[in-house]
Amino acid sequence: MKSKYKLMMVAFSGVPFIMVLGNSMLIPEFPQIKAALDIDQFHVGLLITVFSISAGITIPFLGYLCDQIGRIKVIVPSLLLYGLGGIISGVAALIMDNPYNIILIGRVVQGVGAAGTAPIVMALVGDIFQSEQRSEALGIIEAANGIGKVVSPILGSAIGLISWIALFFFYVFLAIPIAAGVWFWGKEVKEKGQQSLKKYLRNVGEIFKEKGLSLIMTILSGMLVLFILFGLLSYFSDFLEAKHNIKGFVKGLVIAIPILFMSTTSYINGYILKKVKKYFKASIITGLIIIPLALIILSFIKSLTTYLVLFSLLGIGTGLVLPAINTLVTSSTKADQRGVITSIYGSARFVGVAIGPPAFSFLEELSLKTMYYGGSLIAGIIMVLALIFISEKGMTPNQG
Repeated sequence: MKSKYKLMMVAFSGVPFIMVLGNSMLIPEFPQIKAALDIDQFHVGLLITVFSISAGITIPFLGYLCDQIGRIKVIVPSLLLYGLGGIISGVAALIMDNPYNIILIGRVVQGVGAAGTAPIVMALVGDIFQSEQRSEALGIIEAANGIGKVVSPILGSAIGLISWIALFFFYVFLAIPIAAGVWFWGKEVKEKGQQSLKKYLRNVGEIFKEKGLSLIMTILSGMLVLFILFGLLSYFSDFLEAKHNIKGFVKGLVIAIPILFMSTTSYINGYILKKVKKYFKASIITGLIIIPLALIILSFIKSLTTYLVLFSLLGIGTGLVLPAINTLVTSSTKADQRGVITSIYGSARFVGVAIGPPAFSFLEELSLKTMYYGGSLIAGIIMVLALIFISEKGMTPNQG
């Protein structure tokens, strides 16, 4: 990558990094938050739910907006809004006797801000980098997302040593310099033209009509791997405490291991795809084969070390899938409609992350075998459909 793009990619990488912290950093401090606010598990869980729902709903609208006025003009205010939500929640926790409802409002504001971050920066990277450079750049973005997932439970546990309230103020501490970096180091490829919403939606409909099931299955595959990853992570957290008495900061370090493998694989895979300029579908299918196989084998494992090795293999499978999907999605349409397509993809990713933990929890209540085999069956079905319907034609950087 040319040196003039390196500072830009540093700033852009901060965007998915801070977005991931929105949920994952709070989870280690749930017991402290529950005790301080005198709420139950359901109500503390709403801190995650309202964030994800508000983000998922808002993403497509901001995708349309960024195609009209420009990516950076959406990303920077969104980052500041993300930080503002943290301030609202943090100040409420500091000065109010019963701050819970205001904290929820702050989390909604943060979710709306998060909607204008990672999905939009993915579209911006798709605009700036062409051909093989796009795969490398998107691999860096996915790796930054993965690093955020790795460090967030560790960071949350560390900041929580000061106070759980400090977590909310940490969001704005990061949001301001990242917003400044995007504003000063980022660039737009060209000015966006105005287009009526009706015409815009018609054009987007034509994209899905033209790309058909290939684009739909590409997006669903990205949603599926995050559904599996976060569902299993949720179970793994309980597994570490209940079966191995691993808690707190050490638990955060252990949880980070499979995500580190995913993040590393994402970066390396993005670099390889840039070099070979093909095999995007092969990368996706390989990952979708590894994931259900790893789940089936995990159902028989009792040893923590072996379990961690197999879970890391599942992380590698996820790392094979996501960079290839990112490239196909961003290359499936022209620049003036890329924002809304990547935003739909971003919404699907949010949905996968949001429903994975409760779905795996539900399956676990039936039985552990049901959880593993059910997840494997879903992944296997998506793999077969992806093998049949995903096509690289018209969806690769050389053609996008």
